[in-house]
Amino acid sequence: MSENIKGKVVLITGGSTGLGAETARHLAANGARVAIAARRKDKLDEVVAEIAKAGGEARAYQLDVVDKNQVKQVTDAVIADFGTLDVLINNAGIMPIRPMAEVNTEEWDAMIDVNIKGTLYGIAAALPFFLEKSRGHIINLSSVAGIKVFAPGGTVYSGTKFAVRAISDGLRQEVGSKVRVTSIEPGAVDSDLKHNTTGTAQSTVLDFYKMAIPASAVARAIAYAISQPDDVDINEIVLRPTAQEF
Repeated sequence: MSENIKGKVVLITGGSTGLGAETARHLAANGARVAIAARRKDKLDEVVAEIAKAGGEARAYQLDVVDKNQVKQVTDAVIADFGTLDVLINNAGIMPIRPMAEVNTEEWDAMIDVNIKGTLYGIAAALPFFLEKSRGHIINLSSVAGIKVFAPGGTVYSGTKFAVRAISDGLRQEVGSKVRVTSIEPGAVDSDLKHNTTGTAQSTVLDFYKMAIPASAVARAIAYAISQPDDVDINEIVLRPTAQEF
């Protein structure tokens, strides 16, 4: 699998913990040169140290994906530091689950800003570089909730993940001859997402995530998409625990 991963420069947002950190470790173990970006620099540094100790190459960049100027600055810094960029993984996301009747517009705004705008800002920062060199790969993290509405409680979250999936497919149709585009749609995965819920649905979410598969399962799926020959574009990967019906 490492044949088409080795030497590639991969930028991962939300790379300090959970799925992002596990993907960074897995890709680095397969020879990728990894840039991880997130808000918590101390957590990023821990992941970089782990990768370096294992013999891999990684660098950390502090980033809040809701700031489009910061996203562009970090992307440009990665290209300058590594000499290129081959893969962008838009992984940063949040999932506060709450019935719409509770009308928590702050959570709605936050999901739109991180899940949708954060993905768009990543695309905006990397796409011109990819188009200029006529190659590259954008991987967006959607969800099974972007295939079927997760309700009650996850309606707005589903809306954001439907949007990510639609943006991914539209982008593929527009630039697919030069840039590969993949949408990853996981089910319950053991990550920090389950802790985003603080309201009335908290116990339901935590109970649901008892069936969660490890983040390494999604990391392997991402590696599979990257590892394909340049003329093969894995458009979508859906994976979930065997016990999960939704």
